[in-house]
Amino acid sequence: MKRQERTETSGPLSGHVRKGRRFSSPLAATGTLHIADWVRDDLPDLLWPVLALSKLGTSGAQSFVRWQRAVQRDLTTLVEPQLLAEGLDGRLTSLDRLVAPAPETKAVIRDRAQEFGLLPIAVAKVLTSYPERPAEWLIDLEFAPPDNADVEILAKAIADVVRDGHREAIIKCLSIWSAVQAGTFRTDAATVDLLKDYPNDPSTVSKADSVIRASWGARKGAQLAVEGTRFDESIKWAKMFWGINSMTTRCLRRRDVEDQRSSGQGVDPSATPRGSDHLRQLAMDLLSSYVEALETSPSRLYDQERQEVHSGLVARAGREVITALGAPDLWSMEHGAHVLRTLVEVRIYLQWMALQDPTIYRTFQEYGAGKAKLYARIMGDISRDWLRPSIEDAIEELDRLSHNHDVLDHRVVDTRDSFADGKSLRSMAQESGLLDLYRHSYYMASGIAHSEWWSVETHCMERCLNILHRGHLIPSLSLSAGGNGELANSWVDALYATIRVSLDILGTDRDAVTNAFSWLSPEDDLDGKSIDDDDADGTPSPAVTE
Repeated sequence: MKRQERTETSGPLSGHVRKGRRFSSPLAATGTLHIADWVRDDLPDLLWPVLALSKLGTSGAQSFVRWQRAVQRDLTTLVEPQLLAEGLDGRLTSLDRLVAPAPETKAVIRDRAQEFGLLPIAVAKVLTSYPERPAEWLIDLEFAPPDNADVEILAKAIADVVRDGHREAIIKCLSIWSAVQAGTFRTDAATVDLLKDYPNDPSTVSKADSVIRASWGARKGAQLAVEGTRFDESIKWAKMFWGINSMTTRCLRRRDVEDQRSSGQGVDPSATPRGSDHLRQLAMDLLSSYVEALETSPSRLYDQERQEVHSGLVARAGREVITALGAPDLWSMEHGAHVLRTLVEVRIYLQWMALQDPTIYRTFQEYGAGKAKLYARIMGDISRDWLRPSIEDAIEELDRLSHNHDVLDHRVVDTRDSFADGKSLRSMAQESGLLDLYRHSYYMASGIAHSEWWSVETHCMERCLNILHRGHLIPSLSLSAGGNGELANSWVDALYATIRVSLDILGTDRDAVTNAFSWLSPEDDLDGKSIDDDDADGTPSPAVTE
C-alpha cells in the first residue's frame, strides 16, 4: 500500500512533508530539486578556459569571444549554427563533438586559438599532463607528467574560479556568448538588456553574474532533456581528471600548512601500566599507516563518498582505541564498553555496505546530515531564557553539519532507526555473516552512541586543503584532549582487523598497503596475524578477567 504524505503542523519539523518516517522540506518533497556540483562535474571539461583566464586575467574572456567569432566565421559553410554554438562553449568534449563530422576543422580551431593567445606554453603543459583527455588534438605537445610548476598553476587556476563568483560567471558565460554569435541564443528581453554590455558595465556586472550562474543549471537541464547522453563524455573525463589528481598530488592537512604536529595529549607515562605506551603508539601507527596506504593509492575523487565513509569510520574507531589506551582507567568492560561497541559497529557497517549498491555511502552521509538538521531544530526550541552562547554555537554547528542550503531548504530528515531503510544492526550483521560477532561482543557494549556521519565528520575528519582534491574530507590525525592489558590488546587486534577489511573492500593498491605497514615487527604480533592474512577474524573479546 502506498504511503500517504502529510505536512507536519507542530514540533521541530513543522512544515516538513512526512512520508512514513522520512521528513522532507516542501521544496525537497516536490522531487524536482536536484543538487549539482559544477566543480566536480563541469570544471574538468572547462579546464582550458579556466587555465587561460587564470594566466590572462578575466580580460582573457575577450580573447575567447574573438576566438569564437573567428572560428564561427571560418566554419560557417562547413558546420550548422547549432553545432557551432555548442561546440565552442569552452568545453573540451564540445570541441570533439564539433570536429567529429568534419575533422578538417581541427586546424582552424587550433590555429585561431594560437592567434588569440589562448594556448600559452604554461596552459598547454598543464593540459598535456593529463593522458586521454578530450580534444587532445588541440595541443601539439606530447604527454608529460606534471612538474611542481604545473601543479602550482593548476591549483591557482582552480582556486581562482572556485573562490571568485565573477570569474565563475565569466567561464559559464562562454556558452552564452557562443550562442549569441551563432544566432541561436534565445531569452527574454530583460536578460538580453542585462547581458548586452557584460562584463563591461560596473553597475550591472554583479546582477549579471548572478543571472549567469543561476541559469547555468537550468540550461544544462534543458540540454539533458533533449539529449540524455549529452554530458556522458564530460562525466567520464571528470572522473578521470579527479582520479589522476589523486595520484599526482597528496592530501594536505591544516597541520601540514601550520607545521604543527599532534602533542600526544600530554599522557604521563609514569601513570600508565607497563606496556601501555607501546600499545597506544602501536594503535596510532596502525591508523597512520592506514591513512598512508589510502593516500598513496589512486583515489576516486569524483565519487569520493565510499572512501570518505570508510576512512571516517575507521578513523572514528581508531581514535576511540587510541584515546582509551591513553587512560588505563578505561581498560575495563564497565568503562570501556563504548570502545568495543564502536569497533563492532564499524566492522559491521563496512562489511554490510560493501554488499549494497555504492549509493549506500551517500545515503549514510545524508542520513547523518538529516539527523544534524533535526537536532538543530530541537535545540532551537529551547526557551530563550535558557539559551547560552555555547548552545547557540552548537545549533549553528549542527546547521552547518546538516549541509543544508541557506536559502533552499532541501535536506531530508529520516527518522527511521538506521540509514539502511530502518534495518537494524543485527540484521546487517546477519546478512554479512557477522552475527556471532554481533551477539558475542556488541550486546555487552550496548548503550554507547551511534557513529552517525555528522559526529564522524565534526570529530574525526578534516577538509583536505589541496584544491586539486576538490575539498574532499580526510581523516584528522590530531586527537582531541582527553588496567586490563588483555582487553586493551583485543581493542588493538580488532582495530587492525577492521583496517585490513576496509583496505580490502576499497581495493587499495597492494603495494601501497605493503609499504605502509612495512614497519610491523614480530613483537607487534597482533594475535599472530600478518598484513597478508586474508581470513583473520579480529573479533574483540568481552570475556576478559578484570
